[in-house]
Amino acid sequence: MADNNEYQKTLAEALSARQDWLEKTELVKLKEECRIFHTAYLRLYNLFLKKGLIHEDPYKQEAKIGEIEIPATESFTEMERVEQLSIRLANYDNQLDFLVNFYQFSVDFLTLDRIKKILALVKYIDWSHLSTDSSSANTRAVTEIMTQLKLGGDPIAQSAINENLGEFNKAVPVIFTILKEISDFHRENYKLALRDKVIAGISLEQPMAVVQIKKKFISVMPGKPFYSDLVEELIKEDVSKEGPALREKVLKSLQIPNSKPKVDKPPVSFKAILAEGLLIISSVAATFTEIIPKIDENETLLENRRKSLWEKIRQIIKQMLNKEQEPVVYDVEYIDSIKGVTVKEKVNFTHFRGDIEQKAKHLAGINRNGVTKLEALPDDRLIALLEKSIRDVQSLHKILSALDDFFKLTVDKEDRDKVRGIKPELATMKNAIIKANQRRHEYSAQKEEEEQFKRLGISTDI
Repeated sequence: MADNNEYQKTLAEALSARQDWLEKTELVKLKEECRIFHTAYLRLYNLFLKKGLIHEDPYKQEAKIGEIEIPATESFTEMERVEQLSIRLANYDNQLDFLVNFYQFSVDFLTLDRIKKILALVKYIDWSHLSTDSSSANTRAVTEIMTQLKLGGDPIAQSAINENLGEFNKAVPVIFTILKEISDFHRENYKLALRDKVIAGISLEQPMAVVQIKKKFISVMPGKPFYSDLVEELIKEDVSKEGPALREKVLKSLQIPNSKPKVDKPPVSFKAILAEGLLIISSVAATFTEIIPKIDENETLLENRRKSLWEKIRQIIKQMLNKEQEPVVYDVEYIDSIKGVTVKEKVNFTHFRGDIEQKAKHLAGINRNGVTKLEALPDDRLIALLEKSIRDVQSLHKILSALDDFFKLTVDKEDRDKVRGIKPELATMKNAIIKANQRRHEYSAQKEEEEQFKRLGISTDI
């Protein structure tokens, strides 16, 4: 019994130190790897949308998530593939976004059940073994659209596929390793709780020990899950001949790795946060390419109604003579988000459309760079590029929203059902703006914290 008490004390100390290490190192790393995983997925998801391989889910932005839920995994027919994959991949993006931006990355919060959910989410599509023979319906379907992209002969798309699959292959093993570390911690912590609260007064050598432990467990720890396999492990550790060796193995597994002070530790870099923000806002390039043909159709619909036959003939003659066309100017209105007042603005549609095309090309170029190339830029260049990109997209979003309302209100009533709305695209843009701004604020907060530590003479080494 004295040995048991001494082991429990040593185990409690080891678990306390292990939890502290997990919180300060592994969970920070886990969140970053999950963010890299989500960013890689988001780039592929937007590529699938851009190429028309899946459709935008109109209900994607309305999803309310309170806990991770794995999207549907059931099989579907070939005719259902586009519809089902569009819904499931949109839901998958929402779930990953919830994990990265709203989940608590702490040992206490990441229970064994939640760890199982994260594992299932990461394994939802087997990115390392894409095959049409996969047992997963979703992996098979993603493999098929990947094949379509490759056969399309687009070298940029092919490069994006290879780069993001590489990101998955690097992030997934790290995520699995850290989740196993947290899971192992909880298993040992669970057994410690049993030793502290349940097994006192119960003979572990009797055949009915597990049954008696379960009976007392229900009254002492109500609402907690009962893991019979961990109870059996505890009994072996405490009363079997192999017990001392098993205990030693447990304590060894809880030791803090690399506890020796590191020499010449490189300075902390927060570039990954800025790079991710840029990749998020640059993903709007695909949205712009979807918007342009829609507003072109709306402009044509409106102008054809406005112009008389003679004006249309004049326009054709000008085109034949290569004369410059008269500018198309629309009077639009929008609410100034800062002042809360209505603002009227004249929009030269031709110039504005050109601005969108130019910004789409610029953002697509940023997106093609990927994390590695962006992180090679200095911090001040990255933050300036991120801030400008957010401002530019916000400005275009404001005018596009106003134009969307303008077209719907200005065309004749009988033509309103012909107006192509862009609400889903506007929602996608707004979501990207919000997320990119979150990364910008996160970078600023961490840099400020680092500077405060330096001023106070406190080391930030973990």
